[in-house]
Amino acid sequence: MGMKAYSEDLRERVVAAVKRGTKRGEVVEAFAVSRATVKRWVKQQRETGTLAAKPIPGPPAIKRDALLAALPERLVASADATLEEHCSWWQERTGDDVSTATMSRAITALAWTRKKRP
Repeated sequence: MGMKAYSEDLRERVVAAVKRGTKRGEVVEAFAVSRATVKRWVKQQRETGTLAAKPIPGPPAIKRDALLAALPERLVASADATLEEHCSWWQERTGDDVSTATMSRAITALAWTRKKRP
């Protein structure tokens, strides 16, 4: 869903450039990262000794993974169903409530295009 983390290699090159005394503005230009990102990485290196990407906060996407696994079959069987109907189906099937927004994102993640009846 979200943005991919910058590579550890890039992080190391950016921090190394700052440590060599390269001006922040030049580092921002050269590596196409924001000033805030440079500042955050330098601070992270100083405080933790590592530049590894931090895990994405929040609970693991167990519900979403299950939804993505079950959806293709449902979409084929019920191509004309509304988001609300898909949500009701999921609720009946699993006991888990999902919002229409979550359902919409899951369908989008599957790159599903809805075929309407003529």
